[in-house]
Amino acid sequence: MDRLFILNLLIKVAAAASIASILSRSGRFLGLLMRDTRSIVEILQLCLTLSVLCAMGSLVRLHSTYSAADICFEAALVCGIVGGYVSGLVGGIICALPATLTGEYLAMPLYAAVGVLGGLLRDLAPDAEDVWSFSPFFDLSLWRLVRHKEHRARSVYHLGMLLALVAAEFMRYLCLQGFDKKLIFTLYQKQSDLARVGVVCITTIFTVSVPLKIWNSARNERLLEAKERLLVQARLAALATQINPHFLFNTLNTVSSLIRTNPDKARQVVYRLSSILRRLLSKGDNFAPLRDEVAFIEDYLSIEIARFGDKLRFSKQIDEAAMDRLVPTMILQPLIENSIKHGLAGKVDGGSIRLSGRIRDDDDQKRLQLVVEDDGVGIEEERLATILEQAGIGVSNVNERLQVLFGSSYRLEVFSKPGAGTRTEIEIPA
Repeated sequence: MDRLFILNLLIKVAAAASIASILSRSGRFLGLLMRDTRSIVEILQLCLTLSVLCAMGSLVRLHSTYSAADICFEAALVCGIVGGYVSGLVGGIICALPATLTGEYLAMPLYAAVGVLGGLLRDLAPDAEDVWSFSPFFDLSLWRLVRHKEHRARSVYHLGMLLALVAAEFMRYLCLQGFDKKLIFTLYQKQSDLARVGVVCITTIFTVSVPLKIWNSARNERLLEAKERLLVQARLAALATQINPHFLFNTLNTVSSLIRTNPDKARQVVYRLSSILRRLLSKGDNFAPLRDEVAFIEDYLSIEIARFGDKLRFSKQIDEAAMDRLVPTMILQPLIENSIKHGLAGKVDGGSIRLSGRIRDDDDQKRLQLVVEDDGVGIEEERLATILEQAGIGVSNVNERLQVLFGSSYRLEVFSKPGAGTRTEIEIPA
């Protein structure tokens, strides 16, 4: 076998890999590949995208005699394998159009037939995902058949795919032997020895399997991204809905006491509690306007003030420009709860909590700064050093959510001195 022949075969596999790589970068095409069931319109979109590109390669061959550019035969098979009978049939017909119009009349029935064969291979798969794990190596499939008995059906299917691709190439060989060589395109001639035909057959297997491998990698990446996104959403939802159960118990005890002494105030507390629970149980976005978060804090503190009375005081100073900026939901409540539980609850005369917010410019980027401070008992130096890593509700909760949402583009710092209170600062992109 001459070097030019081998080079053409290698270029043919490379052309299939290049087209597959280009298509894998299309979100629309990749989305179609990931669907187990497709409408007729989506099937046509899938096969048209692939077959039109390959038909252009056939045009290159017909007008420049560069045979390595033509992978239409293999493209028809791929259309059937990834899209089913209709995709294989239509893809085969489209791929064959340039050749048929220039006198290669066997191209259309042959390509349509192998496209339908590809659809049959898709239907015979024990599992839809088995199509994507196809290996062009016969020995690997045979080894899996022997060693992995739990996946025997898949291994048998992959061996069957290999034999089917060999049979498809043999169909083209028979067409060449039975008719004029001008009616069908092949990389070998009627007088070619079996070794040359066998090498072309191996090339056909790789030309079909390489796009499947490339698309499978792209599909796996997208599936992994989707799973990670769902995991992040679940993690954020779990963090956002955390609230100390003692708060609920204390609130109910407060309501129980107020029912006898101050029924009107008891109704107000119940109303505020219902607003809080509605917010916690709602399936909203991860972000909300700061205005909504402040309203939530006011509901929360109104209940705490009903418990502590005049011992708990609250004030806020937030720039109007900051009120409509988006912030992570439930980002302030854990900090306020920390101030009450750890800062003020232990003081005989109580204390005050102050919430402030403003927009500031930082190297041409606007950032939202939020500050929660109290005049409570403060935090010991040893505990302050590890406060962001401590498990549970509070600063560590907020820090974890900010890490998930903003990566390294946020700042959270806690400043405290025993007996002098605590100040927690948050900065996020505005």
